[in-house]
Parts: sequence; C-alpha cells; structure tokens
Amino acid sequence: MPIIISPTDFASAIGTETKATDWFQIDQDRINAFADCTLDHQFIHVDPVAAAKSPFGSTIAHGFLSLSMLSYFAEQLEVVIEGVKMGVNYGLDKVRFINPVKVDQRVRARAKLLDVTEKKPGQFQLKLEVTVEIEGQDKPALIAEWLVMQFI
Repeated sequence: MPIIISPTDFASAIGTETKATDWFQIDQDRINAFADCTLDHQFIHVDPVAAAKSPFGSTIAHGFLSLSMLSYFAEQLEVVIEGVKMGVNYGLDKVRFINPVKVDQRVRARAKLLDVTEKKPGQFQLKLEVTVEIEGQDKPALIAEWLVMQFI
C-alpha cells in the first residue's frame, strides 16, 4: 500500500510503515558488475573458490551493493508527497551493515516514515528508516535512515 503524504498535513503520515517489496536475487554477475564499477575486487566478492574458504563460505555482495538496491526498491516502497514530480537522494544517516548477503540470496526492503520537512515551497525532505532483509535470515542485511528530497 503506498504512503501518499499530503503536502498540507504530513504529520499524520509520520510512523507509517510500507509493505515489503518483492524479493530480488543478488547473483554473482551482479556482484562482479558492481566490483567493476567500484574497483572493489576483494576476493570475498569475486573469487568463489577463495571465498568458500572464508568465514562466509561463499562470495558475498558488497555492503554498498546492498545499499544501492534502495534505488530499485524505491518505486515499490511508494512513499511520496502527493503530486510529486521528482525525487532525488539527499543522504543517508546511521547506515549499519548487519548481515552479509551471500551470492544468490534474495533481498527485499521495507520502510517507515520518520519525518517530513518542507525545505522550501514545493520541496520536501523525507526521512525513512529502511531495512533490507535477507530471505530466511533473522537479521537484516542493513538498516539506515534514508533522506530523500521530493519536489511537487
């Protein structure tokens, strides 16, 4: 269910939680592509043979890859100011990588609206507590406060 925030009464939406997004599988090709983009080719990400001997037992996704999936999940989370024309990332606070995402695991996200601030007329900053969950795991991959600027 989307969270549609009234630009004149956003206080009533504070504390609202989204439904979870669909699951998304993080495969080795995606991990390798992210390693190429970031130039982070540490063996725990790109060498399945060496990573199998690590404490993780397999390759793992980069923490920043898991975090970057928020861009993909944003459309499904559907937390928007009514009449929004555009949204951009503003920043992140309190990012914590709690549990590694192993190759071929599936992740999804959920969010809770913590705050809305009107910065200028027609420009709103949303603060979301986001959690990226790993299928079958008690502990999430990460928790963060995500700051998004939306324009109406």
